[in-house]
Amino acid sequence: QVRVVESGGGSVQAGGSLRLSCEISGFTDTDYCVAWYRQSPGKEREGLATISMDGSSKYYTDSVKGRFTISRDTTISTVYLQLNNLKIDDSAKYTCAARPRTCPRTRFAYMGWDTTWGQGIQVTVSS
Repeated sequence: QVRVVESGGGSVQAGGSLRLSCEISGFTDTDYCVAWYRQSPGKEREGLATISMDGSSKYYTDSVKGRFTISRDTTISTVYLQLNNLKIDDSAKYTCAARPRTCPRTRFAYMGWDTTWGQGIQVTVSS
């Protein structure tokens, strides 16, 4: 059974940084895709970045390019999302998801029926 657990959220002032972690368990190899999303009240869920755990692909949506960095540590089955130069509009619930198969290289991954979702963690950016 696949399990996804996020950590690292919290409160930070505008311009600050946070590193979110997503620990994944239950996969028997690195042939899987991990994605980070966020959602704030009244807004649709937004896909941020994806990474293939085998190292074959990494993708960012335009809204976070240059400020957010996704990375992985396969020794501990963990994916990180480094959030830099945070803005008040970055305040949201951030959620990690994992699914079998590597991620696409040129677009955000479709996380389908076999996706496992984390509970999400809150990031609050204040002025």
